[in-house]
Order: sequence, then C-alpha cells, then structure tokens
Amino acid sequence: MTSDIHEQIKLASARLFEKVKGYREHIHANPELSYQEMNTMIYVSDALSKIGIAHTTKIGETGIVGIIYGDHHSKDQPCVALRADLDALPIQEENDVPYKSTFDGVMHACGHDVHTSVLLGAAEILFELRNELPQPVKLIFQPGEEKNPGGATYMIRDGALENPKVERIFALHVFPDMEVGNIGFKEGLYMASCDEIHLTIIGKGGHGATPHRCIDPIFVGAEIVTSLQQIVSRKCDPKIPCVLSFGHFEALGATNIIPGKAHLKGTFRTMDEPWREEALDLIERSIYHIAQSSGATAELEISRGYPYLENHPETTARMRTISQKHLGETFVEDLPIRLTAEDFSYYSQEVPACFFRLGVRNERKGIIHGVHHPRFDIDVNSLKLGMEMMALAPFS
Repeated sequence: MTSDIHEQIKLASARLFEKVKGYREHIHANPELSYQEMNTMIYVSDALSKIGIAHTTKIGETGIVGIIYGDHHSKDQPCVALRADLDALPIQEENDVPYKSTFDGVMHACGHDVHTSVLLGAAEILFELRNELPQPVKLIFQPGEEKNPGGATYMIRDGALENPKVERIFALHVFPDMEVGNIGFKEGLYMASCDEIHLTIIGKGGHGATPHRCIDPIFVGAEIVTSLQQIVSRKCDPKIPCVLSFGHFEALGATNIIPGKAHLKGTFRTMDEPWREEALDLIERSIYHIAQSSGATAELEISRGYPYLENHPETTARMRTISQKHLGETFVEDLPIRLTAEDFSYYSQEVPACFFRLGVRNERKGIIHGVHHPRFDIDVNSLKLGMEMMALAPFS
C-alpha cells in the first residue's frame, strides 16, 4: 500500500465529512429497534444507490449486502467484508440536541448510527478507489445486534459470507472510554460469550406473620443468587474470565405479605466454550435443586446468546500496523479483554476477523457518557477517523 492511498483516504474523509454527519444525524433521529429496521434499511439502500454501489436488501430480513468490484476483479474472487449494525435500544434519550430521537423510548445509545454512517462514508471512498483495491469489498449492514439470537446469525444464514466468499472481516465500535482521535486493538480473545437467565420461582404466598405456612420465593431466590456464585468462585478455572450477575429480582409482596412468585433475570459470560457448557448445566441443576429442597417450583429459561469474540492475531496485527502508519503509534492503543458481548463474534467463528474500537470521548465538550446511557453521544470528529479506518481495512 502506497503513502498516496493514505493521503487519498484522508482527503476523501474530510470531503465527505458533512455528508456522513448528515447520515448520522438522520439515523440517530429515526432509530428502530432490533429486527424492525425497515426504514433504516431503505435509507441505507438509497444512499448506496446514489453512490452507485450494487447491493441487495432484505438479507437477514432487514439487512443489506453490497459489493464493490474494481475493473481488475473477477466476480467470484474472494473478498474483504466490512460490517456495521443498524439497530437501536429501548432507551429514552435525554440529550437536548437537534438530532435527538424522534421516537419515545427508542435511542441509538450504543453508536450503531455511527457505525452505519461511517461504513457508508468508507463505502464511497472505496468505490472511488475501487481500481486500487487488492480484492473486492463486501459491505454488510446487519440488523439486530442488540437482541438474541443476534442479527449476524441471520446474515450468515442468508449467505452474507458467500458469493463471493469472505476471506477477512472487519468492524469497529464506538468506545466512550477512549479519547476522540484514538483507536484500539486487541489480538486474540477480546469479548465474552453472553447467555441470559430468566427464572420464575413459584412458592406459596401468605401473611408475613405466618411464614411457616408459606413457601417464600424471595428467600429461595436469594439463596439461588448467592449459591450460584460458588459456580464461578469454586468450579471455574481462575485463568478463565467468567462472570455471573443478576440484575433483576422482582417479588411483588408488601411489608406484611409474602408473595407467591419471584422473577429473576441474570447473565452468564465467559471466554471458554467447554466451560460455558459445563457452567450452564451446573446453573440449571443448582436452581432446580435449591427450589425443590425448599418446596418451591422453578421455571427456568436459559437464552443462549453470542459466543466469545476472538480477533484473528495476524489480521488484527496487520490492521494495527497500517493504522499506526496512518495515525502515528501514540494514537493506537492496546485494549484489555472485556466481558461485554457482541454478535460480531459469530463472524469471527467463521472467518478471520478484526473488531476494533473508535474513540469518541471529549470531556471538554461534556461527551463522557457510556454506551446504553440516555445521554450517550459522540464527538462528531470521530466520524472522519472512523471512515478512514474502515476504508484502510481492505488494504491491510
């Protein structure tokens, strides 16, 4: 890759900045929940058509797959894929900005509006440079990253990694812990698998003064929550990252009323598939045993989520190297492992993958809130760097 390509990408990202900023503001103001992204799909399709990029809609229901060929490419030549996600979250936005969500209770609080806009900008840059591309570039705009089973599964099911075959795949994600102007990489294991625990404990309600006549689902639930922690602390190899957390415990009694039911919701995350299977089995058996020993009934659903995400070492190292050349080494950070989850992991199980982070933080502007926060926002200058990084990926 020549220095001239670096310069062309920088100049193009500056030229396209206002357009991409407009993309982002429109998508942010018009968010759609997972698997409901029909209008977003239409908007992205229209933008691709105006650029001149051939594409197919309704892949994975509301996803899009586009392809960029240079004159020297064959139609069946293996390609590089770039992925963005389309969906928003069920969060009420609290920002007072011109592009604030126009839909009550729905917000792009995880930056998917940024990812989609950046990929549209990178797509236009790559379309202009198509005769310089080492191989064709596939554009994947996918639905439902925020909700099981993950839109990536539908895209893979519908052939997004085939025809032409994807050899490598890249994606970025906003990172509000990182200053705007920086990017971050982590070779190897990076993010965890993610499974959901939905539990209802059915006991026997009654008066708080006569607990001996009741089967207290609060007491049973509390015992389950505390006992299950032993699975992590005493059954898991300490070298394996692992966490079990309950974030919902609802039992609608009163000061003197023992309720008949309690509802619990939790998450189990790890980075080892054999341990994942063993732990989920231990969790299930423990829950039923504790409930039965207390005279209660447990209704359990374990919703299988995304697998762990592993960045292909060579693919990620090459992307890191080209990024250091483009930005300078001081702007490229090393990332620690995270027990958050991402359905990009499904792609990483199929082909060499690189999932990296884009800094969006700017404390001077008050842009400090994390993803999934009702006041999450970005420093808009991150759009330029995002475009550049995604446009560089096929040259790495």
